[in-house]
Amino acid sequence: MESSPSGSPPTPMPASRRLLVRLLHGWGRLTRGMTLGVRAVVINEDGAVLLLRHTYVPGWHLPGGAVDPGETIEAAVIRELFEETAVIPAAPPRLHGLMLNLHLGARDHVAVYVVDCFTQAPPRVPNREIAEIGFFPPGALPEATSPATRRRIVEVLTGAPAAALW
Repeated sequence: MESSPSGSPPTPMPASRRLLVRLLHGWGRLTRGMTLGVRAVVINEDGAVLLLRHTYVPGWHLPGGAVDPGETIEAAVIRELFEETAVIPAAPPRLHGLMLNLHLGARDHVAVYVVDCFTQAPPRVPNREIAEIGFFPPGALPEATSPATRRRIVEVLTGAPAAALW
């Protein structure tokens, strides 16, 4: 519905215009689809941070992955933590921030959560996706820890605000 300049009740949008608007929105979704992923900064009682090494990408990273269609971001981070590391949050994960990841395209976003209260079953690694996992003191991270992972750990541990970019 469109409003008239005189403040009178809105007039219905013509069917042709409604169709055009729907087509333009559909085209935008097809050509500019946004992707959303999650990562978790998991901190144990000793202050060590959980990192993992994938089989398909070099370096050490925070656990996480893609948000599936129809899934909330909180449900995604809980699922990814369990699938990759057998970590089960004992309290709701806290959102640290939402960042734009320009490394994967101009519309990729990553939601970073903090988990510091959890249980962990024995992890099933190595497997097809995860080569290795481990808890590391913040001052002794593996040399191959990704720069973005290092930045997120520093932000969380110092209480700094989340950066806008991954």
